Amino acid sequence: MADDPQPRPSPPDLPNYLRDPLEKQPPDRLEAVATYASELAAWKRDQRQSELEARRADEEIDEEERDQLEERDLSTDPTDYEDVPSSGAYITVKTTKQTAETEYRYYYWQWREGDSWKNEYIGPVNPKE
Repeated sequence: MADDPQPRPSPPDLPNYLRDPLEKQPPDRLEAVATYASELAAWKRDQRQSELEARRADEEIDEEERDQLEERDLSTDPTDYEDVPSSGAYITVKTTKQTAETEYRYYYWQWREGDSWKNEYIGPVNPKE
């Protein structure tokens, strides 16, 4: 049956306020929207990556601190930790509590997982001697 209309594409998982106006657009405008959406998505991915890299540069420990951890027999290899990914994770210092007399600072692995940050404890910055 050559006269049968071509099946309509399945609608994407979009809210109605986006999908309904799109369905009313001519093909050339839909192609322009698709191009724009693709370029916008790439730009947003680049922005997110730049923000992640800037955060890492601000928070990641330096080589001297890495050496100090190794001297204390605390591994700086992410594969030695069960939940830490082998790429994208870095070591940072977190202050968990601060009083007038004491600051409680700890080394953590930190990485991005989807839209949230994950952490894994390594050890105290200043161990009790």
